Formats: sequence, structure tokens, C-alpha cells
Amino acid sequence: MKINKCFANLAQSYLFVDIARKVDAYKTAHPEADIIRLGIGDVTRPLVPPVVDAMVKASEEMGRAETFRGYEDELGYPFLREAIAGYYAQKGVKLALDEIFVSDGAKSDTGNILDLFEQDNTVLIPDPVFPAYVDANMMSCRPIEYINANKENGFLPLPNPGQKADIIYICSPNNPTGASYTKAQLAQWVDYANSMGAVILYDAAYEAFVQTPGAPRSIYEVPGAETCAIEICSLSKTAGFTGTRCGYTIVPKALRPEGADLNAMWRRRQTTKYNGLPYVVQRAAQAVFSPAGMAACQENIAYYRQNAGVISAALTEAGVWHTGGVDSPYIWLECPGGLDSWAFFDRLLGEAGIVGTPGVGFGRNGEGYFRLTAFGDAARTAEAATRLKDFLKAL
Repeated sequence: MKINKCFANLAQSYLFVDIARKVDAYKTAHPEADIIRLGIGDVTRPLVPPVVDAMVKASEEMGRAETFRGYEDELGYPFLREAIAGYYAQKGVKLALDEIFVSDGAKSDTGNILDLFEQDNTVLIPDPVFPAYVDANMMSCRPIEYINANKENGFLPLPNPGQKADIIYICSPNNPTGASYTKAQLAQWVDYANSMGAVILYDAAYEAFVQTPGAPRSIYEVPGAETCAIEICSLSKTAGFTGTRCGYTIVPKALRPEGADLNAMWRRRQTTKYNGLPYVVQRAAQAVFSPAGMAACQENIAYYRQNAGVISAALTEAGVWHTGGVDSPYIWLECPGGLDSWAFFDRLLGEAGIVGTPGVGFGRNGEGYFRLTAFGDAARTAEAATRLKDFLKAL
């Protein structure tokens, strides 16, 4: 028996665990402190009525013999995949039902999809980036190369033809920076991947926040993407499913690197290592894509977007450079006064009672930057913005 030694390459604990420990220690020392959390990207608005109604009805169906459901179709129930296909059709993207795989979330699939690829494939990951991408590949001992995202390129790096890659992670709108690729920029990545014979793993978890006219909400809006890209999405932010769990992965049949049928391989993997999503949750997800469900979910997204605008306005008034907050629930700011990320975290918590996320936790290029989220209560976010302005002016 041998232990996977690649785990030794991981940080001792996950970024948000470290933050929680720091906050708990501060609360113990300062029990009177009124802390506003703009750190972890969890939603706060409740599930919308059409979704709740669908869950109640589905629960009742499970209690009657004539409507009880057991094991599901390995891809997900057809009614949900049809709803997802209809949603993509509104974006001008045509999908076959057997190209859609229902799952319990994007985070799981961005790691699990690696089962389809050999361990010696070189993985290209932007820096800074959502930590799970890096950790999942470290756990499986894959070689990782980074491409620099920075202030100069708007935290939207473009491919370097001289850099070889086999698997490419792209998240747009981006977590943590909130930056979003244009269609022309994504086309450069699609052309690069097709020329390299590489596969793009495209995380579209925040696509529902995109409002800029002409901005892509799916990589399949770019011609040629169907031969090089797997798109992974989630309802966590679209519909507040962080505690309900539902996502989906799209593996086009046209995606056949080295002649391999990745669609069939993913189906085989899922039938072996995944038990499927509960019927009740899939009915709830179907309701998300109904006209009433989408309208209600967009109201919640507008609520978060307004929060982002409040935070962005406070930073603008204080003269602090930042990105995000337009087509994204994240605001990425440059730490003022030359402070490093953790020093800014400590001072923001201690002097303003605000919790955010140190940028260095997302990679080397995140040092000197900081992430705030717009998922809080509107009144508390407004209070945080006032505190933030006062804090920044006093620095």
C-alpha cells in the first residue's frame, strides 16, 4: 500500500478554512464586534417560489406508489435536460439531449472530468484562479503551467502560441476577479485549443450575471468551440442552489481528441462513479428554466448586482482600482497603501469589521489584491460600503 504523495504538495488547509479560523479567533477576542461578511461567495436570497412549489410537488409524488421514482437515467431526467437545452437555444446554441449530463455541481465536475485524461497531460491554469482547479490537479499529480492574469491585461490573459498545453481551465465571468472575456477574446482561446489539440474546461457558473450586450454566456457561442471545449455550469449562483445542489456538464459529440469519444467516456465514468441527483432536486431545477422561474431568479441576481454596484461605487469614491461587479458578483480590488493581501484582510477586519478574501489565496498574482462579494443582505452591504469608504480614507 502506498499513499498518494501528491497530497503533500497541497496547502495544509483550504483557503476559506483559514479565513474562518481567523474570523473565529477575532470574534473570540472581540465578542462585541459587528462583523459583515463579504468573503465566501455563498448566496443569501431564498429559493424562488416556482422552485419551492416544484420541490413540494415532487416530494409528494415520491410518497405515492404511482408516481414514485427510483434510479434515474444516468444523464439526468429527460425533462431537465430538455429544459437546459431550451435555455441554451435562447443563446443560439443547439445541444443534443445526450450531450447534457446533470450533476451535483460545477465544483465536482471540474475535478471529476480529469478522469478522462492521462496524468501526464500539461494543465494550463490562469493565475489568480479558483483554488479547486489547482488542488484537483495537484491531487492527481498532473504537471501545471500558469498563465499570468494581471492588472495590465485586465485579469483576462490571452493564449501564448509558444506555450504548450493539453488541458486549459477558463472561468468567465471569472472567480475571483469578476472579469469577463469578450466573444473575440474567447475566440482566440478556441483557436489556440483547436490548433494545439487541447481541451478547454470552461466554467460558466456565473453566466447568468452577464448583462453586457453581445457578451458571451456560453463558450459554444464561439464557432469551433464544440471541437475543443467542455462546458461546466451550476445553478448555485443562477438560482441560489448552493444548499440544494445541481449542475450540469456539456460534452459535445464533436469533441473527439485523438479520435476518442469523450462524450461516451464521460457517460461511462458517470455510470460507474456517480449516483445521480435526486428527483426532487431535478424537478426544482426544471422550474428554474421555466419563464416564471427565470424571471424570479433574475430578480435575485439583480439584487446581488445592485449590491456589487454599491461596493464598486464606494471603491470608486475612495479612488481604489478594481474590476468586476458588472457582469459578476465579485469585486477584485487593488490593496491600497502597498499592503499585502493578508495585511489588508487583518486591517479590514480589525478596523472596519468586514471580512473579505485575500487575493494571494487565489495564486501568486493575487498578492496585493482582495476579493469582495455581493451576495449579502442589501442593508448590510450598504453598511459595509460606508465602513469601507471610511476605512480607506483613513489608511
